[in-house]
Amino acid sequence: MSEIDRLTALFVESPRNTVLSWLLLVVLAASFVGGAFLGRYEPMLFSAVAMTVVAIPALKFRDPTLMPPWYFVALICLPVIWEAFAPRPLVTAVVPSLALATLGLLMAVELHRFTSLRLVPWFAVSLTVLFTLAMAGLLNIVRWSADVLFGTALLLDGRSQDAINAAMMVEFIYVTVAGLLAGAIFYYYFRSAGERENPRMAATSVSDAEAEDVDGVVLSERLGISLHRQMQLVRLMQVVLVGVLGYGVWTLQLPVATNAVLALVITFIPAVLDRDYHIAVEPGLALWVTSAVFLHALGTAGLYDAIGSWDHLTHTLSATVVAAAGYVTLRAVHLHGREIYLPRWALFAFTVVFVLAMGVIWEILEFFVDQGALRLGIDPVLAQHGIDDTIVDMMFNTLGAIIVATWGTVYLTAVSESLAEQLEKQFGARESES
Repeated sequence: MSEIDRLTALFVESPRNTVLSWLLLVVLAASFVGGAFLGRYEPMLFSAVAMTVVAIPALKFRDPTLMPPWYFVALICLPVIWEAFAPRPLVTAVVPSLALATLGLLMAVELHRFTSLRLVPWFAVSLTVLFTLAMAGLLNIVRWSADVLFGTALLLDGRSQDAINAAMMVEFIYVTVAGLLAGAIFYYYFRSAGERENPRMAATSVSDAEAEDVDGVVLSERLGISLHRQMQLVRLMQVVLVGVLGYGVWTLQLPVATNAVLALVITFIPAVLDRDYHIAVEPGLALWVTSAVFLHALGTAGLYDAIGSWDHLTHTLSATVVAAAGYVTLRAVHLHGREIYLPRWALFAFTVVFVLAMGVIWEILEFFVDQGALRLGIDPVLAQHGIDDTIVDMMFNTLGAIIVATWGTVYLTAVSESLAEQLEKQFGARESES
């Protein structure tokens, strides 16, 4: 069985599975009705999406026996059952995250079957983990926005800014654990799929006519300044960063010195990738990366306090760099993986998901660093300033991701193709040896 067929083997046909899966759909329907009656819109929305995703194959082929494994549907139903019989705090973290991860996996498999998207199990599982983290971040952005705009109390429930932020960070930690746990379960399931192939769910191959070529544009040529001047700007910012590092050491400001060191290291990564790994990083891209970390380092040296919008600028610009890295990786896998095909809409969506997920991980890192510094009695290298600051940061992260996914990918074509070539050299050589 090929990797593609192993993925679509998720859907099975048996009398026992059919009965249990449809009974669990009744549980989701009850949750939808109960949410409508009680005015709880989150359970209503989740139940509606879940029922649709679970039942699509059966509706598509007009066969009620074509259902996902009942225990996967049970994972999706788990928040409803748990809320009725177990303490509520855990419901807000681990259990819904397992359900969301399972729902994300089913969505990936169905997109694989019914669209031009082509995945293999390990890639689908990886995307599912990222999807779980991203949805946790997006959900809290939506909650906060509803509270601010419409006066609800989904997130801002009267507690202090720091208390709400800490509770959300704990939820993010549980979500991360649940996402990784779900990923391990799914990966084990596909590894043991055996010969459970279902011909009707098998995806057809993508023809050459369907393949989409991406015309690349060199960013350096669009900036309107010479390559020499671009490299001079990079060097100038590196010199200023050395000055910021000296200032941080002289004034004994650990956050300033640490961020300057990290920024300096990052500014040399494009040159190292080009020199040692032959991954094409032209001067315009190097200037892009350097500008992002340079502005952040200046912020820690005092501009964050002096200019209120500086934080928004640096988060947006940093998010564009993260989005660029995510897009390059995704397209390189798309070019290298013989059984993987990511159409443009998928590259767009997965790039945004990648940045949202990385934003959640970054906020968890900030939380640990901030709390650790507080307990040690030192200035934090990374600090959080309440729930409003965290959510607004995540919103600007999303903005940066959308900017790159919409307009910036043409500048990343050469880099992704270079990375794909390196993957081919590394993994192609291993396959030939084996």
